[in-house]
Amino acid sequence: MRKLMIVDDSNIIRNRIQRAYDSDTFMLVATASTGKDAIERFKIHRPDVITMDLTMPQMDGLECIEKIVAIDEDVRILVVSALSDKATGIQALSLGANGFLCKPFSEDDLIEALNELISD
Repeated sequence: MRKLMIVDDSNIIRNRIQRAYDSDTFMLVATASTGKDAIERFKIHRPDVITMDLTMPQMDGLECIEKIVAIDEDVRILVVSALSDKATGIQALSLGANGFLCKPFSEDDLIEALNELISD
């Protein structure tokens, strides 16, 4: 069972991800609506897998990825973002994210992306 944390400033997206992930594989341990919260909750719950929005108040996803990877480089991060901007996605990957899923996404897209994340 992998521990999952969902980081997104949109309540709707957080709820969608919560409903969609495969509960046989993942157990939700935390959610956060800002990068700052995400880092605090990461230190407490130590999730194995994180879904990360890039556009958030206080601290964007890129900075948050960088800080979380500095704490634990083995964490698996799936960026979930409406930014179809390739450069931002590439930057997120270079900072330590492991995958990218564009909003809007289907439940199947999400489950497939999460399973891919933990398979390699």
